[in-house]
Amino acid sequence: MNRTIHLSQDRFLSLGEKTLVMGVLNCTPDSFSDGGLYGSVENAVAAATRMVEDGVDIIDVGGESTRPGSLPVSEEVEIGRVVPVIEALRKTSDIPISIDTNKSGVAFAALKAGADIVNDIAALGGDEKMGAVAAESGCPVILMHMKGTPENMQAAPCYSDIVAEVSTFLLESAKKAEKYGVARENIILDPGFGFGKTFRHNAILLERLDEIFSLGYPVLAGMSRKSMIQHALGLPVEERLEASLALAVMAALRGASIIRVHDVKESVRALGMIDAVRTEAGKRI
Repeated sequence: MNRTIHLSQDRFLSLGEKTLVMGVLNCTPDSFSDGGLYGSVENAVAAATRMVEDGVDIIDVGGESTRPGSLPVSEEVEIGRVVPVIEALRKTSDIPISIDTNKSGVAFAALKAGADIVNDIAALGGDEKMGAVAAESGCPVILMHMKGTPENMQAAPCYSDIVAEVSTFLLESAKKAEKYGVARENIILDPGFGFGKTFRHNAILLERLDEIFSLGYPVLAGMSRKSMIQHALGLPVEERLEASLALAVMAALRGASIIRVHDVKESVRALGMIDAVRTEAGKRI
């Protein structure tokens, strides 16, 4: 699905020409994988700079952990964590930045500081003002499926048909966003791997990701270092690189336009190889 999304200041994001890599930058003390590593602005910007050097396409900045069992923080705390990082990064790079938040005040402050995209795990359903903020800014919006909240989402999640239920939710969320005034071409869907889903649910979603893609919107997939790897292979967080790459490749082959990752360099190379083969194979002889 080829689509050009307007960001800001005459900058654009092209979807479909290649698989885009979104690098995770958690400015939190308690995220499941890298919590506490980027607590200072200097460390966060240094990490973001490495991502840019490694070929990242988007940097996803978050100030609140959404790992299973996590509790929310206030808008003020979240803004204090992300805005200084976005401002500092914007002074040194024009890399597209997404703000990972479900709070309209945080989204507004981050967009004002230089962010380009709102990545909302609540799909505009957690804060009644989020839709208006996104629409008024004209920015792209990522809408994610989650059953429950981070605090309780892994408490025995149950579905009769995981793909049908996630598809219905995402399509309804997209239509809601359009009613707020978000342009259809600015909507990206995320099935929410690991958010209120068992390993089996995640596996079925990934195997049938093309059905989410068939809804007519670009798809983002984020499985990097997640517990589904621990469930399948028994590996701790720091040893999940190869499995994360395998999942990223599977998602790309099933239609995902954006892959959200912790390990940027390795992901850029793995996904770049897929794109190179597809491009070469598609040439006329």
